[in-house]
Amino acid sequence: MTTPNDPGAALCAFAAALRFEDLPPAVVARTEELFLDWAACALAARGLHPVPHFEAFARTMGPADGRAQILVSRRRSSAYFAAWVNAASSHLVEQDDLHNSSVLHPATVVFPAALAAAQDTGASGAELIAAAVAGYEAGIRIGEFLGRSHYRIFHTTATVGTLAAAVAAGRVLGLTPVQMVNALGSAGTQAAGLWEFLRDAADSKQLHTAHAAASGLAAAYLARGGVTGARRILDGAQGLAAGMSADADAAHLTDRLGSRWALLETSFKFHASCRHTHPAADALLAVLQRERLAHADVASVVTRVHQGAIDVLGAVGVPATVHQAKFSMGTVLGLIAVHGKAGLEEFRDFALTDPAVVAFRGKVRMVLDPEVDAAYPRRWLGRVEVTTHAGAVFHGAIDEPKGDPGNTLARAEIEDKAHRLARFSGAADEAEIAALIGRAWNLHDAASVAALL
Repeated sequence: MTTPNDPGAALCAFAAALRFEDLPPAVVARTEELFLDWAACALAARGLHPVPHFEAFARTMGPADGRAQILVSRRRSSAYFAAWVNAASSHLVEQDDLHNSSVLHPATVVFPAALAAAQDTGASGAELIAAAVAGYEAGIRIGEFLGRSHYRIFHTTATVGTLAAAVAAGRVLGLTPVQMVNALGSAGTQAAGLWEFLRDAADSKQLHTAHAAASGLAAAYLARGGVTGARRILDGAQGLAAGMSADADAAHLTDRLGSRWALLETSFKFHASCRHTHPAADALLAVLQRERLAHADVASVVTRVHQGAIDVLGAVGVPATVHQAKFSMGTVLGLIAVHGKAGLEEFRDFALTDPAVVAFRGKVRMVLDPEVDAAYPRRWLGRVEVTTHAGAVFHGAIDEPKGDPGNTLARAEIEDKAHRLARFSGAADEAEIAALIGRAWNLHDAASVAALL
């Protein structure tokens, strides 16, 4: 197969050939950090709706045991159903990572597929890392390729996530470049996920990631067995771009492969909410602290945002569930103003029932800002205008929200976050999380990843 005029095939060839030895130390270290962050996000969802329903489906349809581990329950299952549950659970509490310019949450689809395949085949930690990097690099570039128009209707983590998961699992399975193209073709024809669920507080977001990770993994296994897929699933006349994008740019698919490590551009989530709320949340907090304002002093808040924030957050008026509240700009800023943070406990205890938070929600509105919109999605800028009851007007500006690559979490902060996430659900005690942290920091040396917990 030749690749000069086939960027999808070139991307598959890169992913299939990627070796652990090719990875710079910084990429290896960041992959271990992202892996720990992902695993802790999965643990935080234990017992929370709708994760038990995904577990029940896996128990009903899957084997009673297997080589792959479901993190929230510690049960074993097939690689398919372990990926299914782990992907659903790791996307629930809204603390999993995000890559800005692709608007993709890579971890929640890449790691479930890669880990399940690695446990199923007995792969090493180094192999898992190489597979995860392949999934990140491919998924991010495919997300950038499909562009802003795709994200307006489609949940990119659901659609592109299916292909990223296929590449990650395919790298664990040692697919050839031709097989990787087939895996991508089978994954792409299954890619789906629409934003409409936000209007109804539906549980589709977890179904999106469960389906993406499991279907991508299945596509890789099928390709290994000889099942073929569309060769030009990305840019073909009836491929993904033709059906799901109005601004696709194939140049993104091979952008500096092997020299630009897009995984390093991924952001950690600090607040437990939709990433579109984070820039405004950080900007508001900065104003309140700088001006020593209390929530009762504030008459109104105008958040100047990009169109993507309006498209996603604008679907939520009065949130009906805690999860929907994480997509309400007013609720997130209300928690920041009233309680000083928008963490898991604040959402659970105050997002829907605290009168002060509810009142503050009504003071917040979003306005499209040309500067902010022009920077998006490469940069997610935070701009707020706070007016007090006394008539004073204060402005806040954040160019790199907490967790962005230029304002990232240190390893100590990632460890603290992991402890907090596990403590929230009781899915693991302090000693178990400490052991998981140790395994993550030494993942590159692990002979096996058979048991995380």
